[in-house]
Amino acid sequence: MKENETFNWCFIGCGTLAKVVAEQIIPSGRHRIVSVYTRREEAGEAFAKEYGGKAYASAKEAVNADGVDAVYVVTPHRSHAEYTRIALESGKPVLCEKAFTVNSKDAGEVIAFAKKNNVYLAEAMWTWFSPIARQVKKWLDDGEFGDITECIADMRTDAMNYAKRVTDPEAAGGALLDVGVYSIYYIYKLFGKPESVSCRGVLSDGIDWEDEITLNYKGGKSYKALASVREKDNVTNLKMSGSRASIYLPELQYASHAEFTDETGKKKEITADGSYLNEFDIVSGEIRQGLKESGFVSFEDTLAVMDIMDECRKQIGLKYSFE
Repeated sequence: MKENETFNWCFIGCGTLAKVVAEQIIPSGRHRIVSVYTRREEAGEAFAKEYGGKAYASAKEAVNADGVDAVYVVTPHRSHAEYTRIALESGKPVLCEKAFTVNSKDAGEVIAFAKKNNVYLAEAMWTWFSPIARQVKKWLDDGEFGDITECIADMRTDAMNYAKRVTDPEAAGGALLDVGVYSIYYIYKLFGKPESVSCRGVLSDGIDWEDEITLNYKGGKSYKALASVREKDNVTNLKMSGSRASIYLPELQYASHAEFTDETGKKKEITADGSYLNEFDIVSGEIRQGLKESGFVSFEDTLAVMDIMDECRKQIGLKYSFE
């Protein structure tokens, strides 16, 4: 596989997110969809006609189609592990959407399977393939915020009108796995794995509609991650204050601009592309380098966040019928 060649993807899943991703990566000329699978044959055919590639009758056929360089799993959470294993078993690198799996046990088994087969695997947490999130982390690590006094990662959205799976308990729907994963990931990537977690949630009809997660760290520090799938007006941001500077980051999951203000009022800012193209460029590059794990979203990251979400689900009593 040459560096200047177009990278060929198999898409497993053809829903709303798959379409958004396709629209962002294909115009670059660096990525192409060559095969497609979804359980609804007509949807697969329509997707292939619109975005390229050929629709196949089974995931295994799509994964093993001619020219496939890697597989993008973009189905509901419940089937992530199943399709990822099919691809890994065929020796195909995988970029699997968040939440990586439904629970930490499944995540650990899938990662172990990737290691056993010596095949690249990464969670598609696009936020942390972005230059903006990484710059915020660098400012923090460099001490430019000083002593952190508050940090809130907020992902409260009108996701229930985004896709049916978001509110479907049989698809592992709900706030935590769909949008809470973003806010938890942000706090985790900034401060590491917490010493303890406390979670309050609003549950009905087999899913969690809202969650307030507090991540507790050494020295009495606590930071909040918020999640909701029934917010009338989208609220997606990061607010962090320290003794030397503060930051407000709108649209934390795909930010294209970050600015922090120090105690004198002086501002420092960065602007960069916040699209899915970052993720696909980086992952395809890592695969071409022969890597088996991403340097941007590691196995350790994935497992740590899955552990946190497992603990949250345990505390609020959220268990899906198929588990």
